Amino acid sequence: MYEFEGLLFSDLSGVARAIGRAGTEEDLRKIRSAFSTPEWINDSLDTAPSKRIAKLLPAYDKPEHPLLAALEIGLDTIRRECLLFDAWIKRLEALTAEALG
Repeated sequence: MYEFEGLLFSDLSGVARAIGRAGTEEDLRKIRSAFSTPEWINDSLDTAPSKRIAKLLPAYDKPEHPLLAALEIGLDTIRRECLLFDAWIKRLEALTAEALG
């Protein structure tokens, strides 16, 4: 379901800071506002989150920029904004807790 960059739409200022382009935050906000959650931004191959970002920023460097953005945003923010992703992580955490007994 996910392209990693979709989750990064959890914190638009974090994405803009990480890629060094504060002026793109409003353009990112326009994309984000069209969806109920960042999780749904990945709606086709032509409009995948990474392609949307690259269209705004031709110098977008995958994987460097997404990694920097994720570090800037943090997993807690992503989990708070992306509830389906959070539920998946909780299931993984439960499996780990079970395995460690």
